[in-house]
Amino acid sequence: MSERDTVIRSMHDLGLATWFGGSLMGAVGLNGATAEAHDPQERTRLSSLGWKRWSPVAAAAIGVHAIGGAGLIASNSNRVRQQDEAANNTLVKLGLTVVAAGLTAWSGALGRKVEQEQDQGAVGATEPHAGASEGLKKAQRQLKITQWAIPAVTGTLIVMGAQQGEQQKPSQQLRTRVGLG
Repeated sequence: MSERDTVIRSMHDLGLATWFGGSLMGAVGLNGATAEAHDPQERTRLSSLGWKRWSPVAAAAIGVHAIGGAGLIASNSNRVRQQDEAANNTLVKLGLTVVAAGLTAWSGALGRKVEQEQDQGAVGATEPHAGASEGLKKAQRQLKITQWAIPAVTGTLIVMGAQQGEQQKPSQQLRTRVGLG
């Protein structure tokens, strides 16, 4: 039996990279570009269309990442049990993954709210204009926070994945086995 986890590690990493990169591009590129539309109603309409097209890709990326992550936990279960640092990292990553998935779901719900009220127009995808309804203003303010929080949390997950890779070095595993860490 092979000791390599290339497929599940790739699923974990590519799913996370897609989730991170797409959410960052949306917050920077899509929202920034739609804010340049001349018609205030086009700003919310185009941003809603763009995010709606991204949603199935994001859902697939999250699913692929989750399957890969579960596979890695199963494959590395002995190391996670024996190496405290690996166990702690795994638990924190799991918690942050749940947070990022929750933020992504909430962002989608807020995006649907903005889409429903797109006829009011806006200064930008997440910047309401002064005459907007309180519901639209609230949704856009929250959307701005969630759309920036998602790449912040998923970026943290990428860094933590790199940290776990460092923990797999023979010197780090030896430290665990002799009681130094």
